[in-house]
Amino acid sequence: MSVARVTEVISSSSKSFDDAIKKGVKRATKTLENVSGVWIKDQSLDIRNDEVVSYKVVLKVTFILK
Repeated sequence: MSVARVTEVISSSSKSFDDAIKKGVKRATKTLENVSGVWIKDQSLDIRNDEVVSYKVVLKVTFILK
């Protein structure tokens, strides 16, 4: 029987949502062991002068406890 934990990670990118997700996952797996999945909880944009300047994602990262 496995026991899992879920933690929230917020990541951003000036390029795209996809890039923000990849950065968040890369950082989470650097710190957390046994990551088994990621759920994208939310996405948002920062706008300045009618231009998108930042893509933000909120990730729910699931990892298995030893």
